[in-house]
Amino acid sequence: MQWTTRRMPLVSCHRGGPMPGFPENAIETFANSTRFQPSVIECDASLSKDSVLVMMHDDRLERTSNGTGEVSSKTLSQLKTLRLKDDQGKLTPYRIPTLDEVLQWGKGKVLFTLDVKRGVPYEMMIKAVRRNKAEANSIIITYSANQAAEVHRLAPDLMISASVKGPADLERLNKMGVPNNRIVAFVGTSAPDQSVCQYLHSKGIWCILGTMGNLDNRAKSRGDKIYSELVDGGADILSTDRASECGKELMKYVRERKLDAGHLVISPR
Repeated sequence: MQWTTRRMPLVSCHRGGPMPGFPENAIETFANSTRFQPSVIECDASLSKDSVLVMMHDDRLERTSNGTGEVSSKTLSQLKTLRLKDDQGKLTPYRIPTLDEVLQWGKGKVLFTLDVKRGVPYEMMIKAVRRNKAEANSIIITYSANQAAEVHRLAPDLMISASVKGPADLERLNKMGVPNNRIVAFVGTSAPDQSVCQYLHSKGIWCILGTMGNLDNRAKSRGDKIYSELVDGGADILSTDRASECGKELMKYVRERKLDAGHLVISPR
């Protein structure tokens, strides 16, 4: 991903963009999200008892499916018998997908930001990306400089989402061997300091802002124009629980400024 002043801001659908009738971390939900705008799909991989990466955020099954118990205590065949619930707890016809199925579906459709849950080795995630030839549209989420350095050591060609709140964080990543052209900076969950985004942009780095929570609630109560204001403040990708509303506002922003998706360049470097 190469940042330019003509970049097209993107919506990152948190957990794939669940809404009534569409559960989180389901391929059908990802497909539904792409109907509204060009999308980044943020999704979560957990490990089954027989060491298969499946899409599930929680350690346990009760909240998001009609199953019980821990995900890690079930084999893939057992997990595939379950049906997923939407965020209102309503049972849907949709099943738990594997990471392989998700990566195959996403080719030519979306960017992924891939989150590994507790106990999932980054090496397994990277092998899945390789196996499905999904390097060009996969970003691996990390939560510390050490994790980012580990991912870069294992897969120096892959993009990494790393927490960067200021120049010192970026300098630490660089000193640990993670180059700027492999970083997408997660700048937090509150309106970013514009000078930080300007600094990151000067290094060619995109900024992801998490609006899930306070910023989404603010947009819901005060108006969705807040999303455009956040982009003007330096955010390039908004990770949101209101993918449809955020997407409509950003598409309006894109039209007003005559931007287009051709300014998003994804290439192995």
